Amino acid sequence: MTAASGQRPLSTGSPVTEQPDEEDVRALFGQSIAVFASLAGPSHLVETANPAFFATIGAHRARTGVPLVELVPELEGQGFLVLLDEVYRTGRSHTGRDVRVLLDAGTHMREAFFDFTYEPRRDTGGGVVGIRVIGVETTQVKHAQRLTAEHRALLEQIARQAPLTEVLDGMARCIENLAPQEVLVSVLLADPDGAHLRHGAGPGLPDFYNQAIDGIATGEGVGSCGTAAHRREPVVVSDIATDPFWDDFRDLADRAGLAACWSTPILARDGSLLGTFAMYHRTPCAPQDSDLALARVFAGTAALAIERHHNEQARRDAETRAAKAHAELAKAMDAERELRAEAEQRATAAAELAARMRAAAAATAAVPHPEHCQLGGTDGCTAPAELKVADAWGDAAWGCHDHAEEALLNVRSAFIANEELGGLAAYINRSPARARPQGQPRTG
Repeated sequence: MTAASGQRPLSTGSPVTEQPDEEDVRALFGQSIAVFASLAGPSHLVETANPAFFATIGAHRARTGVPLVELVPELEGQGFLVLLDEVYRTGRSHTGRDVRVLLDAGTHMREAFFDFTYEPRRDTGGGVVGIRVIGVETTQVKHAQRLTAEHRALLEQIARQAPLTEVLDGMARCIENLAPQEVLVSVLLADPDGAHLRHGAGPGLPDFYNQAIDGIATGEGVGSCGTAAHRREPVVVSDIATDPFWDDFRDLADRAGLAACWSTPILARDGSLLGTFAMYHRTPCAPQDSDLALARVFAGTAALAIERHHNEQARRDAETRAAKAHAELAKAMDAERELRAEAEQRATAAAELAARMRAAAAATAAVPHPEHCQLGGTDGCTAPAELKVADAWGDAAWGCHDHAEEALLNVRSAFIANEELGGLAAYINRSPARARPQGQPRTG
């Protein structure tokens, strides 16, 4: 029951006769996981304490016969000693729920939470001679509650399609804040071919370190992350200074103050590689089962976020391709409409020219070779009639070079018919000065 074997409770300066159940209370808490300590006098001298008490404050401080403030000096200023003084002075018990306490100091400092009770110890006359401290550590429960809340918040972020960088950065900070010991988190994302890992998140790591590992290859012996990605299984390096996986990165890790790295692959539901989830430590250490469980939980959460991001990216890419295809189709339809309108215009022009040729053919019966062009339409054409144009139906008309050319282009089966002027040869060899410049409108 007591910290020192065979040691008797120390005297507080005057004989104390406690109530007869005190030894039973001590026996009850002997091997309990609940924290128990019996304090004596106004200085709160630690008379006895069970193993759970010393495990809580640190086994290196397992001794009795000293005031509590001397045994656990970090309690000074946290309010606990003031409460003890009040209980000793008033004789009224005090109970706390989920009370936060910082234990130890320096790099070994840890945050803990307790449900506890301070109960006055009385002598047979009812006077307060000391205090019993009875408590249950709720740190794991508290952390689990916070972890659950943070995890729920991450899932809500994923559900509302928050940016992947925001989700991963928030997840890393959550773990760094919740871990009982200092831990630095890194998330690397696999390239589509799985051959390299890119920076995803690492808010607690130095920028130079994140930049240096951005793009590392996946493969056996390429640090913890490259190896975990290659093996598709967790890789634990408890001492970077001696592990061969870190031969190429040891100096980099030393500059960043990193001594251990546990990496877990992030895998999709089909088993393909999405990235890695790593937990770094400042001192060499091996993971506990709870650490591995935490890594698995958040690696799964990261997988959900990354897969959701990939699916959303694929959807956006598909929408972009569909929009581009729709635009191309609309462009083709516009071109088709323009071609159809042009064809209709040509058909209308051909019909008009054919009508002119029929009208000219009737006029030619009376005047074999008219003086002016007969193909100028309703406005007429005063240019000399130089070429005779005929079609397959026997209709023929005389026209100027411009209107004759228009008839040849627009009237099906139209051809040069006059022989006395050299026919087609005269048309082909016409003077350039008489040819209509491209783009110049016809008259008539």
